[in-house]
Amino acid sequence: MNNQPQLRTVQVIRYVTPLREGGSMPAIAEADDEFLYVLKFQGAGQGVKALIAELIGGELARALGLKVPEIVFANLDEAFGRTEGDEEIQDLLKASIGLNLALHYLSGAITFDPLVAKVDSLLASKIVWLDALITNVDRTARNTNMLFWKNELWLIDHGAALYFHHSWQNWQEQAMRPFVKIKEHVLLPYATELDAVNEEFRSILTDELIDSIVSLIPDKWLITDSPFTSAEEHRQVYAQFLKTRIAHSEIFVNEAQNAREAHL
Repeated sequence: MNNQPQLRTVQVIRYVTPLREGGSMPAIAEADDEFLYVLKFQGAGQGVKALIAELIGGELARALGLKVPEIVFANLDEAFGRTEGDEEIQDLLKASIGLNLALHYLSGAITFDPLVAKVDSLLASKIVWLDALITNVDRTARNTNMLFWKNELWLIDHGAALYFHHSWQNWQEQAMRPFVKIKEHVLLPYATELDAVNEEFRSILTDELIDSIVSLIPDKWLITDSPFTSAEEHRQVYAQFLKTRIAHSEIFVNEAQNAREAHL
């Protein structure tokens, strides 16, 4: 397993179509490597915080062996979007000049439907554990943020995770809290192997691996609307938050197990 994640940088060359399902209005776009991507904009509602959560959540999932589309940095040139006719989209593109985030577009993928598809208990437990770690509120029956592609389950859209960073108040205390919203997780009923997964994942997510993932966050994103004196101080708070939660993972594992038993 590669403990030194790296992200490629691509240049966006064509805006294909908006994806209006989400409030942040991502888009399908083509890059200079001739691949299509789901482009997440820094100028959207939650700004760079959603991109940071997307980056950290996605790369943690990948490190744990879960399927996530390739994440890349996507650069928007100043000239990009000048011919866009939709005023709302043009404003979004203007506000997103520079470095954005994008995920490889899984052409032909099918949205996971919990009423149709079943997930084995080990995989369900792994996904539930990850989402409890990163406090991901967005993997519910209403919006599963999972896709079936080439007969495998892929995880997408982690931008709503790590919601502690929207206020930064008492972040040390929040790192120790159970994740109560895990009771709404679409895979919780199948997550019967959380203890085994907890032991495995704690051994994988070393301090060094956490540091390597948060080191991917661009400095520019960390100095935008930041309460910290430097990008490095800001980055270290993300790292410490994750390390603290992992060190005390029994808190969120017990919460998930209790929530599952309450709904049996």
